Amino acid sequence: MRILRDPDDIPADARGASAAIGNFDGVHLGHQHVIDRARRPGAPLGIVTFHPHPREVFAPDAPPFRLMSPDARASRLAKLGVDLLFELPFERIAPLTAEAFMADILARALGLSHVVTGADFRFGKGRAGDVETLREGGARLGFDVSTAELMGGDVPVSSTAIREALTEGRPRDAARMLGHWHRIEGPVLHGAKRGRSLGYPTANMGLEGLHLPRLGVYAVFVDITGGAHAGRHEGVASLGVRPMFGENAPNLETFLFDFEGDLYGTTLSVALVEFLRPEMRFDGLAPLVAQMDADSARAREVLAGMRRHG
Repeated sequence: MRILRDPDDIPADARGASAAIGNFDGVHLGHQHVIDRARRPGAPLGIVTFHPHPREVFAPDAPPFRLMSPDARASRLAKLGVDLLFELPFERIAPLTAEAFMADILARALGLSHVVTGADFRFGKGRAGDVETLREGGARLGFDVSTAELMGGDVPVSSTAIREALTEGRPRDAARMLGHWHRIEGPVLHGAKRGRSLGYPTANMGLEGLHLPRLGVYAVFVDITGGAHAGRHEGVASLGVRPMFGENAPNLETFLFDFEGDLYGTTLSVALVEFLRPEMRFDGLAPLVAQMDADSARAREVLAGMRRHG
């Protein structure tokens, strides 16, 4: 999949795409339905999206809400067979009228042949354009327009409902709406290395800009996405602020079962499978280690059950 970010520098072989437009945060089943409507024989499959997310621009002081980072979104879209990701700078798009967005971006810059949106799509300065505006503009400017409901099977799906499920510690419910496990992806960072001294060396990852699922301990699948240790692993992860040590910056600490190796600088994709327990404070290291032993045993049991049942 090619990622193109400059609307003034779109190569000739990227023109003529059939593209779905939206933010696609989470790339959930509803989004996948919209993307499927954009598949056309003989045309590259494209996505038109924006960076940063418009909500980050218009509500900069709101709590973090994104279900995935732009890199994680790109990875998921590539797995769906998307050929072209037009990740346009929102500051360039925001001032445009609906007419200018259709004429200057969709038709002239990107050269789209077909556009698919959700039925409630709004665009242009002041959100003045809607799907009827888009249909009329497409007829004049040379691209077809289709709409699709954000449905997951027979049930409407929304990023809001997925966030609620994650906030309440229901990752399996979130996965049913996403069509895949909710994953936290990013580089492994250097931490305080306390886990190593306790017999539980962990891979630490930041959560900046992401919606926080319920804080606590999870059974997880872990994909190491490159390098000498690339592959699928199982483990147990603590998502939180480490109350035992008086810290308050949330992060994700993941212990990979039966693994030895240096993960610093690699990228992990950690799938939250089952919430095991909330964060706890312990009176000393011995009860902390005993609980970690119990968490690991429970996570192994959960993940083994999933292997048995597919």
